[in-house]
Formats: sequence, structure tokens, C-alpha cells
Amino acid sequence: MYGRHAQRLPLGKKMASRKEGTGSSTTSSSSTVGAGGKGKGKSSSGDSAVKQVQIDGLVVLKIIKHYQEEGQGTEVVQGVLLGLVVEDRLEITNCFPFPQHTEDDADFDEVQYQMEMMRSLRHVNIDHLHVGWYQSTYYGSFVTRALLDSQFSYQHAIEESVVLIYDPIKTAQGSLSLKAYRLTPKLMEVCKEKDFSPEALKKANITFEYMFEEVPIVIKNSHLINVLMWELEKKSAVADKHELLSLASSNHLGKNLQLLMDRVDEMSQDIVKYNTYMRNTSKQQQQKHQYQQRRQQENMQRQSRGEPPLPEEDLSKLFKPPQPPARMDSLLIAGQINTYCQNIKEFTAQNLGKLFMAQALQEYNN
Repeated sequence: MYGRHAQRLPLGKKMASRKEGTGSSTTSSSSTVGAGGKGKGKSSSGDSAVKQVQIDGLVVLKIIKHYQEEGQGTEVVQGVLLGLVVEDRLEITNCFPFPQHTEDDADFDEVQYQMEMMRSLRHVNIDHLHVGWYQSTYYGSFVTRALLDSQFSYQHAIEESVVLIYDPIKTAQGSLSLKAYRLTPKLMEVCKEKDFSPEALKKANITFEYMFEEVPIVIKNSHLINVLMWELEKKSAVADKHELLSLASSNHLGKNLQLLMDRVDEMSQDIVKYNTYMRNTSKQQQQKHQYQQRRQQENMQRQSRGEPPLPEEDLSKLFKPPQPPARMDSLLIAGQINTYCQNIKEFTAQNLGKLFMAQALQEYNN
């Protein structure tokens, strides 16, 4: 939708079974257990294989640094997540970016690049198991078909895979925006069948609310890093805390509303296509019914004259059903609209709180 949304593919199913990790780089005893040691087996279908995502602070800084160096405006940056699985917790201990390359770089082998990077990390005793990927987003515009296909490929090959969505614009406003998503088991089954017809989606009971499931994120640092951050906070100059009470509204709300209106227009166009399909289907059913009545009357006349009835004809060849529109695109648009609405809700809730606080202070002063 915005920027470069190339479909990313995992290196293969063999990565899913390789859970004998080298140990996490954090100092916590629970994160130094190899994923093949005390880890549970794969969960049954219908239950998520991952209940929590634990990310090292270094990984978060690498993702932010990657966007600051290569991301510009709507440009999307992507990369590989490395780590291991401990019971129902996915520990992400390292990452590396996908290199920026143009269409002229036809000889660039992305899979070979990933293999070389993980081989190098393994030589220096760093967790090198493939556990997902990350992507930046532009004002929360990440619910796309490219992301759906990429995450399905990852999750189909490596069950515990997640995709991290980093929003640099919301992060620049003072709150880190980093969320982990997985495809729901129902959507995984639909994607395996590759049948996105209205009947198939209705049978699977797929709605836009149940396409992606968000996994809770915990950012973990070593004790030495926590001490360093505490010392840096003491040495840093005192910021102007009154900025938090500023009633000035940035263009963040306006941009989200503009993107929301664009997606609503797309949804309206998709609804028009679906209504056209329904009208054509109803019209064809009427024509088929009229044709059957004419044949029945004609056979009755032939029977009264003692003539044999007309041979049976295949109505499916005479009346080919119209092609139904793809409903997956509508679900993705609806999911993106829901994301924009959630962003607007969070932003307006903060501003409303400031307005009520300012009103109370003004009444108190008066």
C-alpha cells in the first residue's frame, strides 16, 4: 500500500525443528534455556503456539536504527528476527535487516544472504534460529495482502513465527509503538486451501476482527543495561514536562483521518462490485427459471401431440455463473479501517483527557 511491501519467504521448514539454541544473550536464567530443552512441543490446532514475545532491548534499538538509516517517509524497511522458543514464550534475541536493493540488482540472492548472515552469527555463538520478521509501517498502514502472504509463508514453515510491526511516527511522539502479530488458526486453514470465495470465508467464519491475533510483548534488558539507563537518566538534563500538557494537536490525527477516508472509499467501491455481482446473480437466476418454464411448457405441448420430449440440457453450460469478487481484499480493507479507528481512538482519548484537565484548572483559577 505504501512503500516497498515485498513478500518475504522463510528459509524452509527445517528451521522449525532446530530448537537447540545457543542460549540467549540476556542475563536472566529463564532465557538461557535452549528451546529444545524444556520447551513444549507444538500446540494443537486452534491454540496459539506463542503466548508471549520477549524482545531484547538491543533488538528494539536495531529496528529503530534500521528505519532511521534507510526508511524515508512511506518507505518500508524489513528484516529477519532471530531467537529461540522456550515453552510458550518466543524470545527474540537478535535481528538483521534486509538490504535495500533495486530492480537492477537481478543477481542478488536474498535467501543466500540470509543463510550467510545466520551462518556468521552462529560462528560467534549468537542465537541464529529464524523466528519471524519485522516491518515498519506508515501511520499504521500494514494490513495488506503482501503482509498476509508473507506471514502465512513464515507461519506455515515455522509455527511459532511472528511479525513485528514498528510505527516510527507514533514512536517519534514519545511512546514506543511495537506490536507482534500472528495469523489466527482459522485464517491459516483458509490460506492453506487458497479458497477466498464468499462461501469459503463464511463457512470458516472469518471476519476482519479474527484475521490477526496480537501477541503480548515484553522488552527485557540485562541488569547492567538497566543500571546504565538509570545512571544516564540521572545525568540527563530535566526535560520540559509541561509539553505533555500541551493542547496543540499535531497533524497525526488529520493524517489518520485522511487515510481512513481513503480506505472507506475503497470499501465503498468494493461494496458496489459485490452489489453488482449479486444483481447479476439474481438476474441470471430469473433467466434460468424462465428458461425452465418455457422448456416445461414446450414439453407439455409435445406430449399432447404425441411427440417425445426435448432432451435434457446442462443449464450450467447455458448459464455460466458470474465470477464472485474476492472477499479477502474486503476483509483486509476492513481490518485496516479498524486499525485506523483504534489509532484515532487512542489519540483522541489522550487529547480529551488534556482538555478536561485544562477545564478543571481554569475553573479552579477563576
